[in-house]
Amino acid sequence: MVSFQRISLEDVKWENLGTRDEINVFQTAPWLHFLAETRKADPVVAAIKSDGRLLGYFTGLIVNKYGIRVLGSPFRGWGTYFMGFNMMPDVSRHEALRALPRFAFKELGCHYLEVVDPYLSEGDWTGLPYKVESLNWFAIDLTKTEEELFKAMKHSGRNCIRQSIRNGVTIEEADDLEFAEDYYDQYKDVLAKRSMAPAYSFEYVQKMIEALRPTGDLLLLRARDPDGLCIATGLFLALNKTAVFWGAASWREHQHLRPNEPLAWCGIQKLKARGIQVLHFGGECEQYKEKLGCHDVSLPRLMKTRYDMSDRLLDTVTSPKSARFKNWVLRRL
Repeated sequence: MVSFQRISLEDVKWENLGTRDEINVFQTAPWLHFLAETRKADPVVAAIKSDGRLLGYFTGLIVNKYGIRVLGSPFRGWGTYFMGFNMMPDVSRHEALRALPRFAFKELGCHYLEVVDPYLSEGDWTGLPYKVESLNWFAIDLTKTEEELFKAMKHSGRNCIRQSIRNGVTIEEADDLEFAEDYYDQYKDVLAKRSMAPAYSFEYVQKMIEALRPTGDLLLLRARDPDGLCIATGLFLALNKTAVFWGAASWREHQHLRPNEPLAWCGIQKLKARGIQVLHFGGECEQYKEKLGCHDVSLPRLMKTRYDMSDRLLDTVTSPKSARFKNWVLRRL
């Protein structure tokens, strides 16, 4: 029988897994500590065992949302693409998913759980009582040659890179804490164009950079105009064979210099040189990502409530800023 045993972060023995290269940056201690501080969350790492044999590990965090105790692996709004399981070679995730609700609800006392694991396939949850949502994201296969990657871009993407070179735009790697200010100011400018409010604070970005800067899992890039002004920024997270393009921003008044495409291309080149195999871009901004040669990927988000509750409660938990939730609060006030 498969069981979960909660352990401390210090007791995780990643070297015991034959799939060590599948560990991503969101499952590391620095990222978990960062989320614990910024999201007021309680990190959970569990050893998955069967008859005393280690099968793998599970990573997540617990938060309280409006009186509901949530186990997220990860939970939306954390700036975390995926977590989930790290299993021994040839060990199915099906039995781990079957045993997870017992651990989440009975042992941890949670009411709701979510899992996004890039290595889950449909057969892993078939026959199990999860609600499944498909996340339509974008990614690039970095096992291809640089020539193939550049050729896979749309003509407009390649032209933007050539134009930026003619415009005197240069890309440099950054390693300073002031990068957070450059990025966040540009991020707010991007959102202002769309009349949107920031989804996270400056302190959130600053603390993330402080947490990951010593690890080597962070790649920060600046684009500068011919006068040396920082006109665009990119923030990449990378570990083992997986990377994510976490954030990109630029000043609207300098976009005619085409800094965004060469910034992304420089990130692709540097991550490929590190041995990264897949670069995830997340969702939205489809035109920009397709221009860079991204292909569609579909990652599953598995969701389950402790009790046989209605979808309305599920929507309330997962969409706390929705009109339905606001109405629910107002009625009770």
